[in-house]
Amino acid sequence: MPLTDAQRTEIEEHGQTTATTKRPTVSALEDILFKAHPVLDHGFVRVIDYMGDDAAIVQAARVSYGRGTRKVSEDTGLIRYLMRHRHSTPFEMCEIKFHIKLPIFIARQWIRHRTANVNEYSARYSILDREFYLPSPEHMAAQSASNRQGRGDVLDAETAAKVMDLLREDAIRCYDTYENLLDTDNGPGLARELARMNLTLNTYTQWYWKVDLHNLMHFLSLRIDPHAQYEIRAYAEVMLSMLEAWVPIAASAFKEYRVGAVTFSATMVALLRKMLAGETVTQENSGLSRREWDEFQKVLHG
Repeated sequence: MPLTDAQRTEIEEHGQTTATTKRPTVSALEDILFKAHPVLDHGFVRVIDYMGDDAAIVQAARVSYGRGTRKVSEDTGLIRYLMRHRHSTPFEMCEIKFHIKLPIFIARQWIRHRTANVNEYSARYSILDREFYLPSPEHMAAQSASNRQGRGDVLDAETAAKVMDLLREDAIRCYDTYENLLDTDNGPGLARELARMNLTLNTYTQWYWKVDLHNLMHFLSLRIDPHAQYEIRAYAEVMLSMLEAWVPIAASAFKEYRVGAVTFSATMVALLRKMLAGETVTQENSGLSRREWDEFQKVLHG
């Protein structure tokens, strides 16, 4: 289970505390504050704290003295303008802090986003839980023949079961060794910072991850993309729903101009103009590589 009874009690008690503040709050985000949203088999995401809202973006953009009295439509128009023209600084005025439980191999991919403040559970100080990520059969796939960092066809049921058994057995065996190495009575009592080295990468870790809104949206734009690895995409999709609760106007603009948008190169724009003018354009006379041409055609024709 993602949470123990003691952890659930701690979260519930934390969620019952309130504080009087002059800072802006967002009721939709307050409703889910501290609550653990399950991801994968043992993971979760929960919002721990946040600063700012849609109005804070507008306030920063206008450098106003207060929250302002302009119409919502004007604020919406400004936020959409900022997003459309990639004026990122006003979005950096808002911040959010997450508590995330995730497999180590996803954490190592995630940490490449060097735009957040991170504090990870210390296996030098504490003992990691006996919890491992095991993919469900529909996500058990062979290596893609065309994409060096992606998956291809889903394995047949028999092969998937054999792979699952291997993953589970390896994880359990390595964790049993980990516990034995730590044992001060019947084992060597090895230091925690050394004993952890043989654990499998599907072992779960946890961290606090604090990020500003601009960099959160950049993270999400990459990790909710269909080409992103399924496991990290699962976290990103939950976090996108939290973004929508926190800053609904900014989230709507983000989905319009980032998630649902495409980017054309200068050459592609020139080709599109030729097509609209009725000229015949082929891959051979386009100046695009085969891969670029295929991507261009996929956008145009779906």
